[in-house]
Amino acid sequence: MEEAKGEEVTLFGFWSSPFVHRVIWALNIKKIKYKYVEEDLSNKSALLLEHNPVYKKVPVLVYNGIAIAESLIILEFIEETWKENSIMPQDLYEKAVARFWATAAGDGLWQFFITEGKEREEALTSVINNFELLEKELIGKNFFGGDRIGYLDISVGWISYGVPIFEEITEFKIITELVRDTLPLREKLSERYRKVWEAIMQKKN
Repeated sequence: MEEAKGEEVTLFGFWSSPFVHRVIWALNIKKIKYKYVEEDLSNKSALLLEHNPVYKKVPVLVYNGIAIAESLIILEFIEETWKENSIMPQDLYEKAVARFWATAAGDGLWQFFITEGKEREEALTSVINNFELLEKELIGKNFFGGDRIGYLDISVGWISYGVPIFEEITEFKIITELVRDTLPLREKLSERYRKVWEAIMQKKN
C-alpha cells in the first residue's frame, strides 16, 4: 500500500456492510493506506455522528479532516483524488451507464428479503429483470470495467455474495450460479441477516 499523499485517510465502517466493502475495495485497488474504524451501529460513536450528521450511518471516509458520506459518492471522490489505477470509465456514455447500474442493480433486493407473498413476488420479478439486463453489460468483457475491475464491479460486487444468503434465509431462489467474492465469513454474515429478517418478521406479525 502507498501513502495517501502524506495525508490522513480514515474509513468508518461496519464489518457486514456491503457499502463499506465498496470503499475498502476501491482503496485497495488504488493501493491507498488508510485507518479503519469499526463502528458499533447500536451505539454509534460521537465521531461518526459528527462526520455524518444527516444520515448517521457508515461508510464515512475522512480525508485530511474532510468527511465524505455515501459509498458511491466516496468511490467517485477516491477516483478524483487518486488518479492511479483508474476505476471509472473514461467514455462519458460508459460512465453514465456505470453510474446508473451502480444504483439500479440492487433495486428490489431488500424488499425481496423483508417482504412476503405478493410483495416478495413483485420484488423478485424486478430483481431478476435487473440481473438479466445487467448481465448484457458483461457481453464481450472480463469485467464490467473491461479488462480490469472498475467502478461498476465494485458497486455490485456484494450482490454475488449477499444473494445466496438471502436465498437461504427466505428459501426463495433468485439465481443458481454465482461467483464467490472475498467478503466476510458467510456463516457470520448469514447469522446477522437472519437476525435482521426475524426481527422484521416479528414486528409484522
